[in-house]
Amino acid sequence: MQARPKRELIAVAVLAGAGIALPAVLMAREDAQEQASEVDPTMVALMNQGHQVYSGNCIGCHGPEGDGPVARLAGAMILERKGVVIPKIINGGHMMPPFGNLTNTQVAAVATYVRNAFGNAFGVVQASDVADYRPSDVALASRGAVDRYADFVPVTSRTLAHPDDGDWLNFRRTQNHWGYSPLSQINKGNVSALRMEWTLGLEPGGWEGTPLVYDGIMYLHQPRDIVVALDATTGDQIWEYRRSLPADLDVKTAGQTNMIERTIGIGDDKLVFDTADGYLVAIDVKTGRFAWETRLHDYAAATNISAAGPVIINGKVLTNRTCLPGAGPEACFIAAHDLATGKELWRTSTIPRPGEVGDETWGGIPYEKRQHIGSWMPPSYDAELNLVYYGTSVTSPYPKFLLGGDVQNGSFLYQTSTLAINPDTGAIVWHYQHLRDHWDIDHPFGRILVDTAVAPDADEVAWINPKVVPGEIRKVLTGIPGKTGIIYTLDRATGEFLWGRPTTPQNIVVNIKGETGYVETNPDVIPPAANQKFTMCGGYVRSWQEGAYSPQTNTQYFALKRPMCWITWFDDDGPAPGASLLEWQRYYLVDNWHREMAPFSAGEKLIGKLDDNSGYIYAVDVATGATKWVRGTGKSPMNSIVATGGGLLFVGDRDRRFRALDQETGEILWETILGNQVLGYPISYEVDGRQYVAVGVSSGAAQGAAGARNAMYVFALPGKKAD
Repeated sequence: MQARPKRELIAVAVLAGAGIALPAVLMAREDAQEQASEVDPTMVALMNQGHQVYSGNCIGCHGPEGDGPVARLAGAMILERKGVVIPKIINGGHMMPPFGNLTNTQVAAVATYVRNAFGNAFGVVQASDVADYRPSDVALASRGAVDRYADFVPVTSRTLAHPDDGDWLNFRRTQNHWGYSPLSQINKGNVSALRMEWTLGLEPGGWEGTPLVYDGIMYLHQPRDIVVALDATTGDQIWEYRRSLPADLDVKTAGQTNMIERTIGIGDDKLVFDTADGYLVAIDVKTGRFAWETRLHDYAAATNISAAGPVIINGKVLTNRTCLPGAGPEACFIAAHDLATGKELWRTSTIPRPGEVGDETWGGIPYEKRQHIGSWMPPSYDAELNLVYYGTSVTSPYPKFLLGGDVQNGSFLYQTSTLAINPDTGAIVWHYQHLRDHWDIDHPFGRILVDTAVAPDADEVAWINPKVVPGEIRKVLTGIPGKTGIIYTLDRATGEFLWGRPTTPQNIVVNIKGETGYVETNPDVIPPAANQKFTMCGGYVRSWQEGAYSPQTNTQYFALKRPMCWITWFDDDGPAPGASLLEWQRYYLVDNWHREMAPFSAGEKLIGKLDDNSGYIYAVDVATGATKWVRGTGKSPMNSIVATGGGLLFVGDRDRRFRALDQETGEILWETILGNQVLGYPISYEVDGRQYVAVGVSSGAAQGAAGARNAMYVFALPGKKAD
């Protein structure tokens, strides 16, 4: 073997000592060990930190081994000169965005890492070295950004109900859950010129967040309860809040915490969010300083997960949650707290208590054995009706033969239902049940609120209420609320069923009675007893990915997965003797549920022949229920969608692609490749007359991006950058 330069061997030893996987360019472990004794422990620590910074900010463009896909670092001459590397990291240049938001220590660490991992220039870059290359006005610029709060206007209930066109103040921008921005500067005619404006590495961990934007400032909740305020035109940090979490959090919860909180709330002068350790916390929107906290549950008891995030309605902070098996019925609730003080105002159970309406639907099952009916996605809200709409999940155990009661016909309220709740009192005004669930086919997803003519097309809409007057304008609640892929359209004032139709094929729901909306289930797929197999198809085509509605086309758009057929059965062996609560929960969530893919021939007999796409985007007319177009998504299912006034849909996938589609045809008009799976919820906003599109990518085994981390990407048309 040809001898390697000593500097390179020591770099290899440093990487190995820091526990970092070695790039191919430095594969010489047997030689490196000879040099390990010469490695400074400080160098090892810097390399470890630098690897983390690199993975969170740089890997998407430079690759895990510094060899692309956008720009090659491995062997680059500039790595020999720290006087070139440091300002390049801070200021960017050519196709590289600036990372001036990194601290001096972070810049020093990542500079040390790239110079040693991808070059031969062994040596430490100090934080003091970085300070020499900082522009003298960085601190002033930061203070200047904070000074913009001098004219801060508190976010009122009216502001939340009618946000400025350029702001994004709610989970889906508006409380009606449209996922629609009226901005049109970026449109079908010019979207091909869209380019990346800035990017920012985020805290590692599971994440499916939605940034909020108000008056040019972006607010972002990250894993482990880190909240940042950013200049929405550059990504420069204004302030940061970091919660100190208990040391035993991961052990006590086995990682089952709300690291993937999907939204935060903004109201008055506060940002509000659920925490991983079971609190509701408010911080000052202008400074990030702590305002108040209220305990929601004991994280150590492993009772529930607050993965939705709060919404703010009428000065109240509303929260909802997943409740875990074994936690009992009291863990399953929706609550309201006072925005000013954090005081709890009401708490509504999603499982009826003895004597309450719905208690009779449990067939005599003792109250303490009722569990797991949670609500794990943010709701929609109608300010005129003063009703907030939540969707719910399934009981535990899922199959009712393990639970008891009326196995065939019992409702087990309020599982897999829409709940219309008065946000001032917590009273359930009406409910509609979408399914008698035996299979974990939750229905918690977003309900879209539209005022529209109701004229269901009998050629495409399978189930229609005969009392519907075609063409009558109704206040409807519509969308695909559950995993079956069925569209339900209800009167949102009363809960009356108006029409429903499947999208992808399935064999679970066989009929919905038009007069009553009662959902009839295929008896062949109801598990009758332990270890008895049955074949079910199409039950898991929808999940947390949100659709969108465009008023330009009166069309709703949804990304769905390819329906599959599974041979399914449940055992009743129970958790192992002496099982912990977490092991008990895992048994009823996963381990007693067995599935194997059905042969294609069997699936075709049940739901017909399918194409090779892994998923689809459906465009369905809200008034008629007719399909306007369907687009196959190839090898990777699509995720959440945002519609814009420019006639576009923006949507990403698990294969790192982020695309703009024509709302009217589904044609792809623009596409780019990001650094990880596109699991965040895309948004669009405007600052100083310039429109931006933003989306987050999240940790996971993304093809071609091994080791990639979370990041925010923001795009705009070419034009004048912010000063």
